[in-house]
Amino acid sequence: MSQPPVVHLHIGHEQRTSGSGGTHDHLHPVTQTVQATIPLAGPAEVEEAVRRAEAAREGWRRTPPEARRDILNRLADLMVENRTEFGKMAALDGGTTLSVGERGVDTAVSWVRYYAGWCDKLTGDLMSTFDTRGEFSYTMPEPIGIVGIIITWNGPLISLGMKVAAALAAGNCVLVKPAEITPFAPELFARLCTQAGVPDGVLSIFPGTGEAGEAIVRHKKVRKISFTGGPITARKILTACAEEIKPSVMELGGKSASLVFPDCDLQAAAERAVFWTVGCLSGQGCALPTRQLVHADVYDEFVAKLQAIISQFKVGDPMDPSVMVGPVINAAAADRIMGMFDRAKADKAGTFLLGGNRCGGDLAGGNFIEPTLIVDADPDHEISQVEIFGPAVVAVKFHTEEEAVAIANNSEYGLAAYIQSDNIQRVHRLSERLNAGGVYVNGGFQVNAYTPFGGIGISGFGKEGGKAGIDEFLHYKTVTIGTGAPIFG
Repeated sequence: MSQPPVVHLHIGHEQRTSGSGGTHDHLHPVTQTVQATIPLAGPAEVEEAVRRAEAAREGWRRTPPEARRDILNRLADLMVENRTEFGKMAALDGGTTLSVGERGVDTAVSWVRYYAGWCDKLTGDLMSTFDTRGEFSYTMPEPIGIVGIIITWNGPLISLGMKVAAALAAGNCVLVKPAEITPFAPELFARLCTQAGVPDGVLSIFPGTGEAGEAIVRHKKVRKISFTGGPITARKILTACAEEIKPSVMELGGKSASLVFPDCDLQAAAERAVFWTVGCLSGQGCALPTRQLVHADVYDEFVAKLQAIISQFKVGDPMDPSVMVGPVINAAAADRIMGMFDRAKADKAGTFLLGGNRCGGDLAGGNFIEPTLIVDADPDHEISQVEIFGPAVVAVKFHTEEEAVAIANNSEYGLAAYIQSDNIQRVHRLSERLNAGGVYVNGGFQVNAYTPFGGIGISGFGKEGGKAGIDEFLHYKTVTIGTGAPIFG
């Protein structure tokens, strides 16, 4: 087993091995044994990070755009050099398999490079009023100042690439609180940011208590919050932001439907379905197609394909390259997932064709859940309405497009939707009607740096990716130039 790095509180360039928030014992998700003691920041460290950011803010804002660009590109280069190490950190952090962990590095690197490219391309607009007095206006993109970023535990490196790169490219100083239960990838990322040349005080990264998170959100000098997590925590953050009249970006997960039609490549659609819902992060992803809505004409055939593929997945130590499904994040998550399964069984809300239990044998001591396929699922039951966040997929039969859209839209979430069909007219028709922030056609989950990503409903608001993603970390000041002519006369 690889050894995890020593985790620090990165307050600017200073690395501290203790904080006012106490400590957290990190349990290895495979063995449930303590593998590291993590220092936690509290409000005191937040205050110190803000003080340093205030001192660095004007200098970073005035740093030439090409210099910020070069720093971010150096960061991307360093991340590539440490690709294998980041993959190991993902396995140690939360049980992500090596192959998925390393793919996550590639995704994060693409975001850093993309936003590096925006540094020297941020411009305003010129607007002539065509007024007889000759007035005209222009806009100036300006950094917000200090932003607070709070990320959850699944895929921390991807979240760092998505959020931190955009905020820095826009000229902001940044405070980041990663989850204390996945601290290792953020530790390595923080070290590489310093090595790449991010100036002291511009970026602070520290796991911390809930009090630390609240201190970030409520601090008067932190001008905006970007959060990835669940609706329960989001409501607390939004309440605090409302009291402070502070803007925010919320990415809050989903229960995404994939509509499978007879005219698609069923084998390819089945492979994509189970990779993303069972194999990728053991199903612990926000926008994965966990509800497979399948046309009645091909339902039995498609279910058989899902069953055959899932049955081949090897479950075990994520450090083993042959393993497709690792553990879920912790014992509490395993208990929650099993509670959902037990209630679905008791309510006869679907047939468990595969799985539905904890893994036994050599895996009994870890947080392992059997890859699970639930067919003929009740679309109104909890199992179809609430994020399972484990290696599980539900299948629901439909007969018409109208029925499929109704089932897909019967959700409080609205992050993603999927269409598997070769009928381009149907694709355009349904893409407009599905309630989701993004629609993915004949493919799996794709979060590209150059396209906006974000949800509606309780999946949140705001965008990450594309020009919209950097605009979240800018405000546009309007300057109007008059002629100086007198009002009267």
